[in-house]
Amino acid sequence: MSYARLRSSEVGRLVRHYSSDINGSQYAKTIPNLNIGSHTKVIFQGFTGKQATFDAQQSIDYGTNIVGGTNPKRDGEHLGRPLFKTVREAQAKLKADASCIYVPASGAVAAIEEAVEAEVPLIVSVAEFIPLHDMLRVHSILRSQSKSRLLGANCPGMINPHGKCRLGFPPIPFYKPGEIAIVAKSGTLSYEAVASTTAAGVGQSIVVGIGGDPLPGTDFVDVLTILEHDEKTKAIVIVGEIGGYAEYRAAEWIKDYKKRTQNPKPIAGLIGGFQAKPGRVMGHAGASFYNEAETARAKHEALEKVGVVMTDHPSKFGNLMIDLLKNPTARTTPAQNLFTNQKRSYHTSMRRSSLGSRIVSQQRRNYIVSADTGAQLLQDYGLNYPSGSISIGIEIGIDRNTYTPSLTLTSPAGSEESYTVPIQYYSTDDQIQAALSEGAHKFQAKIENVEKLSEQVIQLFKIYKEKEAERLTIDFLYNPSSSSWQATKNAMEFNNSAFRTSKRQTDLWQKRIVRISSTEAEAVEHGIVYVPLAGNGNIGTIVNGAGLAMNTTDSLSALGGRPSNFLDTGGKATSETVSHSFRTVLTDPNVTAIFVNIFGGLTLGDMIAKGVILAYKEVGIKIPVVCRIRGTNEKEGQKLIAESGLPIEPFQDFEEAARRVIELANEGSNKKHEGPRRV
Repeated sequence: MSYARLRSSEVGRLVRHYSSDINGSQYAKTIPNLNIGSHTKVIFQGFTGKQATFDAQQSIDYGTNIVGGTNPKRDGEHLGRPLFKTVREAQAKLKADASCIYVPASGAVAAIEEAVEAEVPLIVSVAEFIPLHDMLRVHSILRSQSKSRLLGANCPGMINPHGKCRLGFPPIPFYKPGEIAIVAKSGTLSYEAVASTTAAGVGQSIVVGIGGDPLPGTDFVDVLTILEHDEKTKAIVIVGEIGGYAEYRAAEWIKDYKKRTQNPKPIAGLIGGFQAKPGRVMGHAGASFYNEAETARAKHEALEKVGVVMTDHPSKFGNLMIDLLKNPTARTTPAQNLFTNQKRSYHTSMRRSSLGSRIVSQQRRNYIVSADTGAQLLQDYGLNYPSGSISIGIEIGIDRNTYTPSLTLTSPAGSEESYTVPIQYYSTDDQIQAALSEGAHKFQAKIENVEKLSEQVIQLFKIYKEKEAERLTIDFLYNPSSSSWQATKNAMEFNNSAFRTSKRQTDLWQKRIVRISSTEAEAVEHGIVYVPLAGNGNIGTIVNGAGLAMNTTDSLSALGGRPSNFLDTGGKATSETVSHSFRTVLTDPNVTAIFVNIFGGLTLGDMIAKGVILAYKEVGIKIPVVCRIRGTNEKEGQKLIAESGLPIEPFQDFEEAARRVIELANEGSNKKHEGPRRV
């Protein structure tokens, strides 16, 4: 059965066979390396960079034991710590327990490999948009060793408030020593959960951001494994989102944990992305869903089924955890309001379509090419391409359970039946043939002359690797007269980041089919992810971080509001980025109020405030704006807004801000506001 056509009811049977050791028994031995504290000696790769310097100095002031760093171009000293040209040199002298990688995405994998070669126990990679095939190669390396554990990529890092140890860029002022452990895909949603638990007086034992990459080095189960035995952790918060199957593995682990433990620690949870569009990447690369099982609703229900107490906004975790510590068996009412829109969307969007239209909606993380371009590519690799009827479908893609490539066999004539076999990135020709034979046997498909078909599949796998594809879907026809297999139809999808980050695959990038609006395309050029939502929403949203942006639209909808869009300013938003975000949101004539919701880690509150003020000057905003700024430099940002003299309504509490912007938007819609809103 292919995960690409998986129903939520079938996930448990499949993920039951996956433990925290999904990447191999050797790599599982590195899970204890996640236990950081005052003893942890930390180095920075890319130590002298602007962002690394800023974050490292903050961590030093906090009390983190940063012992040095690297810069391949020079050695000496930085921030009063020794500077080396290589990680091997640094590790030989400093014996670091962890490394924070602060290099651009184009160099992040080389930095990860260097740290693994030096046997650094814990490696934290914060970069986003690392090319997909680079991460596949990283996982091949990780599975082969037992010394180094990767956290990330595309993650905020982790922090132990008891030991004053911060790896990455969590906003320090919100963290207080306590007894709640938080593990989250989304950095910004973890910040919200932290602020809530701190305000409630329960604090945190440890907070781990596993990140939004579709192929993370550490997932929920890895972290849960150490939290089970952590004496300072009395209760746990899990924050997930659309895409992948990590939440199901967590649910299976929790189910087993509760069976084997007399007094299990209470666990609460939240899933972001109820309003997300099928097939669209909502911010970071892992936040996308292409089947029912990957939806927020299905994951919410899976966790709730095993006793996780679910909520709809991270600001509610504080009081919820107090209640759970007093009464671990407490339950909450299912968040039915969250379910409405996504239930409608996935049932209308996930039905199997013809091959030619199977992936047309998948635009953010990847790009597609025309069937003619695909046919030429197949011919270049020696695959015959006639016309004819389908005999069997072959798809090479990603298995987000094993973090490896996968080979999927599908039935002819649009059948729902399929079977997936995980394969290794560096598979030999014989291993590819063995995987095809295994798939055919399990699928109970009669494949004539499997040796000839395997020759075609081997070439297809070469295309997949050499051209950095995300998914290749080919229908093959068997020709009895020549005893040969021939490719008949194709749909090809390639990874965006290979070109955008590393300037690879230029030839295919130039042939890509662009199916997004000019507004969305222009937003991408400014580092913004903008996705219009279904319906005639009247609230424009401007948010930093994919998780927070998804949850903002979820929460507005649950409160009766009508968000117009998803908009993630990106982790490195500038004033100009924010100003362009206003321009983007205002292209929707239905928008009658704007909600700016920021919780900064890398994003600075004062920078956001300057962007809002700049937008008023440059864009000429004529509709109400509600602004909520929390996190790094929040006081400076709030002060700038207060002193601007502009008609911006500032809020600190999320629900108060949300209810106010809903009220303002509805008033504007009722007045049927028309006319120019910018000059």
